[in-house]
Amino acid sequence: MKVLVTCGPSYEPIDEARRITNFSTGWLGIALSNAFTDRGWKVTCLKGEQATCPAELRAQRHLPFSTNADLADKVSTLAAEGGWDAVLHAAALCDFQVAGVTNEQGETLLSPKFSSRTGRLNLALVPATKVLPRLRDWFPSARIVGWKYELAGTRADAFTKAHAQLAECRTDACVLNGAAYGSGFAFCTQSSVHTCADTDALAAWLERWLASATR
Repeated sequence: MKVLVTCGPSYEPIDEARRITNFSTGWLGIALSNAFTDRGWKVTCLKGEQATCPAELRAQRHLPFSTNADLADKVSTLAAEGGWDAVLHAAALCDFQVAGVTNEQGETLLSPKFSSRTGRLNLALVPATKVLPRLRDWFPSARIVGWKYELAGTRADAFTKAHAQLAECRTDACVLNGAAYGSGFAFCTQSSVHTCADTDALAAWLERWLASATR
């Protein structure tokens, strides 16, 4: 079984000294990569440069990524190798990137490092590059699993978003977690939901599902 796992956060630059990112540590993707590696699978893990999880990553091959676009470039390059059985996109990518910076007078600022003496700055954010919707084109024969981490809304709202992701991104499954869902994980397909109490249970379920899956 040849598996690609993405994990950890991306970042998007504000200037050459500062960036926006999120709170992802990379822990879940590392744990899954290690579980699959221990099973004897050929695992490649792409881990965000800003991942803070100190756990050892035992995947046969691991590569860092920085921005959303950097991850997209590296994933598409790996896809060209062929022979992939599964892609687990657990990375927490930035939803926005900085399109411009203005001061309080509305003037556009250009600088490798914005000075705090400038006063209040306004960042214009635009949607960042999305990787998940592109995976099916890059990996037409692989099992593709996306993630949905939901903090707001009801449990029903969270499941609605998970199933929308399945349809919109043409993935085979979506792992749902976060405060809106509750403790543990829900492994969602278009026709079923399997609950996993913790990361070990999720890893065990994914191993069985991937090992037995046929397309």
